[in-house]
Amino acid sequence: MASETPTVLFVCVHNAGRSQMAAGYTRALSGGAVEVLSGGSEPGDQINPVAVEAMAEEGIDISQAVPTLMTTEQVRESDVVITMGCGDVCPIFPGKRYEDWELEDPAGKDLETVRRVRDDIRGRVEALLAEILPAV
Repeated sequence: MASETPTVLFVCVHNAGRSQMAAGYTRALSGGAVEVLSGGSEPGDQINPVAVEAMAEEGIDISQAVPTLMTTEQVRESDVVITMGCGDVCPIFPGKRYEDWELEDPAGKDLETVRRVRDDIRGRVEALLAEILPAV
């Protein structure tokens, strides 16, 4: 079955929590069937340690991820662009699928709150993968 690998870009303000958790889930749940990019409009200096802990509970290690600046090139390369609270900072290219996931910002929140955000992200990633990946 020859099909092009879809590329998904996850963008949040600091690229330290929500977008990193979404990227981690997408990599893990797609089994490599999706190319995953993530970036921030104002990247932080490190990944949210509580997000790392919450994802580790799911068996997904995002501890080596580094917040990076979202680039126009990333948007151009992506089939799907998912924004999370960064408003209109993402450049818009015709023919792309854009979604804005309204998610609570886990920055500075306790583990219980971050777990809630994580679980919300997992459900959204599962739904996204069901739409963009061919049924096997």
